[in-house]
Amino acid sequence: MNLPTQTVPVELEDGSVMYVKVEANGPARRDVAGGRGLGPRQTFGAVTSSIEGIVKAIAKPINAAKPSKASVTFGVEVEVQEGQLIAALAKGSATTSLEITLEWEKP
Repeated sequence: MNLPTQTVPVELEDGSVMYVKVEANGPARRDVAGGRGLGPRQTFGAVTSSIEGIVKAIAKPINAAKPSKASVTFGVEVEVQEGQLIAALAKGSATTSLEITLEWEKP
């Protein structure tokens, strides 16, 4: 089942704004002006914090194994849930909103 999508303005740490198309996990909000799905401005902090937590969880066993080289790719989908942006690990790359590749190599 595909969730409805909406576009929300997202403020980055430097104050710039980007627009993110997200899945609305719940009723999609519409702006008054044109019904385009723009809700109130969100911050990207919750998404980047989630990515940071995932990276730390992945890095710990890799660093413990001490391979000479390792690479991990994973996808993150961005959703609106209860009015807030959240990050969720993607099920497959076909629906990935963000694809992140991490590489470790011994100097």
